[in-house]
Amino acid sequence: MPFLIVFFAGVLSVFAYAPFGLFPLIPVLWAILFFLLCRAPSSARAAALSFLWGFGALLAGICWLYIALNRYGGVSAPISAILIALFCAALAIYYALAGWAFFRLKHNVWWRDALLAAAIWTLSEWLRGAVFPAFPWLSMGYSQTPPSPLAGWVPLFGSYGTGFLLILISALLAAAVQENSKRIHAILAITAIILGGAVLRAVSWTQPVGPATRFALVQTNVAQEEKWQADRGEDFLRLNYELLERNPAQVVVFPETSLPYLIGQLPTGYLDALRELARATKGDAIVGVITQDNANGIYNSAVSLGVSPTQTYSKRHLVPFGEFRPYMFGWFYDLANIPMSDLARGPANQPPLRIGGQRIAVDICYEDVFGEELLYALPEATIMLNMSNLAWYGDSHAQPQHLQMERMRAMETGRPMLSATNTGMTAVIDPHGQVTEVLPPFSDGVLKADVRGYQGMTPYARWGNWPVLVLAWSLVVWAVYCVARKNRSIR
Repeated sequence: MPFLIVFFAGVLSVFAYAPFGLFPLIPVLWAILFFLLCRAPSSARAAALSFLWGFGALLAGICWLYIALNRYGGVSAPISAILIALFCAALAIYYALAGWAFFRLKHNVWWRDALLAAAIWTLSEWLRGAVFPAFPWLSMGYSQTPPSPLAGWVPLFGSYGTGFLLILISALLAAAVQENSKRIHAILAITAIILGGAVLRAVSWTQPVGPATRFALVQTNVAQEEKWQADRGEDFLRLNYELLERNPAQVVVFPETSLPYLIGQLPTGYLDALRELARATKGDAIVGVITQDNANGIYNSAVSLGVSPTQTYSKRHLVPFGEFRPYMFGWFYDLANIPMSDLARGPANQPPLRIGGQRIAVDICYEDVFGEELLYALPEATIMLNMSNLAWYGDSHAQPQHLQMERMRAMETGRPMLSATNTGMTAVIDPHGQVTEVLPPFSDGVLKADVRGYQGMTPYARWGNWPVLVLAWSLVVWAVYCVARKNRSIR
């Protein structure tokens, strides 16, 4: 029965994230796991309980990968389901290791164990996002975007630091249920964390600078099954041209690979025609296109065209299996049909695009899942911009989940985050993580907005994940020392 309880607690955790937004669920559902871990008879049992919680959470949260594999990748339904289950199981191993480590290191002192749990699970989530295949999707901190009071901690400690506090609250909640004599202390600690976040939400860590820039964010709504069809290429080129012609702005932004061509294979004069259209209104356009360098490296890129000098950003953090072929996984491509799956990584520390009176830090699709990797553009960048094509995942939770992570990036950097997508969700997010404007998903449209740039640095932008990682590792090392000293005294 405990195994079923933690599995379904993990499954239900998906409702804490977008599009549902029931953020108080995580502390309750994770407290169930913590309660059972404290009573586990062995480290193997603790690992199994934690594995099942994580497996349930991931399976419910990223089941939309099935659409990419089956509908668009050409993998059969049974094989797609098996591959996704195996992928979730592999990621849930991090949860299992966390459960095992917690059992081995716990002090059986309520406040120490609460801190230890927060440290261990934060490290497990960080490792899940840092070690191949590096997939931090649905890290717990992401559930705490506004209106959660914990959102106030994001500019200080980022998504992982917010996750640390969230696990700490969960463990304290479980302690309040178990330890009658310590209940008031646990409740006071929980209240202090929540009120602290609520107060911090009112703090503006960065300030607007200069006049607003008129943006037009284009949502092309091109079906994924048609995007790479050779006989539709001219239709999409015409669509991009007409959308630019009808929607003049200082900066017009198209989604990722809005031009589904290798740049050298575009019709002669096409890019010049786009450039002249943008110049005619004294503006610039940013288009998504596949570029190539002199060494035949192929890149997923964003290219600016217009009154400003032409500038390029090439994607640095590629999607495993989708944009590059991991070693020893050639068999996967015998099952799936994935175009543009052998790309090169863009150079590190590419400068922001200087257009429209702004310095725009571009990232493409999956890159904005990795908050610390975007900090290199600061403090120079005044606006953050993501260009995506999430049509691979159909009408699923992938789009609102991705938008929620973009909200986290806005709060971490203290900058507006603009999102231009193919099928959704195209949006404007303010530096406090609030979505101010958004287009309906799976519709064609253009979102026009006047956006001011911001300057200054949040604490997270200055220090990244280092403070929370140092704290978490220190707590774990302290726990190891305490256990070793206890074992020596017993002998």
